Amino acid sequence: MTNNISFLPSYDAPLEQHKEYLRQCVPLMVKHSVPPDPINYAIWYEYVAGRNVPLRLELDALVRSKTPFDADTSLRLYKTYICHASVDSFEKINGQLQRLVNQAAQAVSLTSEQAAVTGDHLAEQSQTLAAAAQQVGLQTILSEIIQETKQLAQTSQALKTRLDQTHQEMAQLRNELAQVREIAKIDALTGLLNRRAFDQALKTFVTKPAVQPGCLVLLDLDHFKRINDTHGHLVGDKVLRFFSSLLQKYAAGHHRVARYGGEELAIIMPETPLAEALTIAEQIRSVMETSRLKHNGSLDALGKVTVSSGIAVRQPGDTPESLIDRADAALYRAKAAGRNRIVAQEAP
Repeated sequence: MTNNISFLPSYDAPLEQHKEYLRQCVPLMVKHSVPPDPINYAIWYEYVAGRNVPLRLELDALVRSKTPFDADTSLRLYKTYICHASVDSFEKINGQLQRLVNQAAQAVSLTSEQAAVTGDHLAEQSQTLAAAAQQVGLQTILSEIIQETKQLAQTSQALKTRLDQTHQEMAQLRNELAQVREIAKIDALTGLLNRRAFDQALKTFVTKPAVQPGCLVLLDLDHFKRINDTHGHLVGDKVLRFFSSLLQKYAAGHHRVARYGGEELAIIMPETPLAEALTIAEQIRSVMETSRLKHNGSLDALGKVTVSSGIAVRQPGDTPESLIDRADAALYRAKAAGRNRIVAQEAP
């Protein structure tokens, strides 16, 4: 349904599913006098999709209590249940960065002012020193110069301390930003790379020189809509997470495993010959076919759940689009041939 990508989630359900959600959520928004803005639409899209249980429970409670859906309520729901903590994380980091910039600016300004005052005093004392070089007041003048110099040194040391602290805080912020960027690459449901991260990884895969050809594998659960329709989206999510765990288990460490869209997953396999790609895909297919998934707390099995796969071998001159097209064509052939099988598609 959704991949949380930093601030904004992306929605990768099939077009027909989007149409169905639209058909359901607009009348609900009208019924409850909810303004049809993008944030509210995202909230009620999640509601009718049925996968975001905490959001659904709170919306039901708000409807029962006849709480008005004002802007503050909508923003709270959006930040809590759709974007999770990412909005707050970015707001916090932005605030910390702004605070550090302000502190550095204040420290520099203070040092500049102090240096200017000290410079003026030194200039005055230099003139006095020149005029009184042979006079008794020479010692007093030198003492004042030394005192001014000490004050400037103390100010400089304070600035250094503040800048050292700022450097440490900036390093911590860089680490936090790196963590946020990594989180932004992950699909919330499956724990795999999301579609945006997959697109980036695939672009790198086809443009980076390779010692030997690699492969792209597209894997799709057979009759997944039937599982959702029969057992509900929560069960469908559990099946999809189990399916994802198999890809993570059997893919090699240097492979990139992603949620390509809906129930369709992908493995980018650099430096992996076709024979090895077929072996991995067959391991996943075989385990999926022989697993008997059950409802939690129930002995009722869901029945056999199978997967079809299409494999394309990377060729010189490939683009992300051409490689996906061949893998998708191979997957289509696997589906057309009866599902629960693997088809490899070499370049024409």
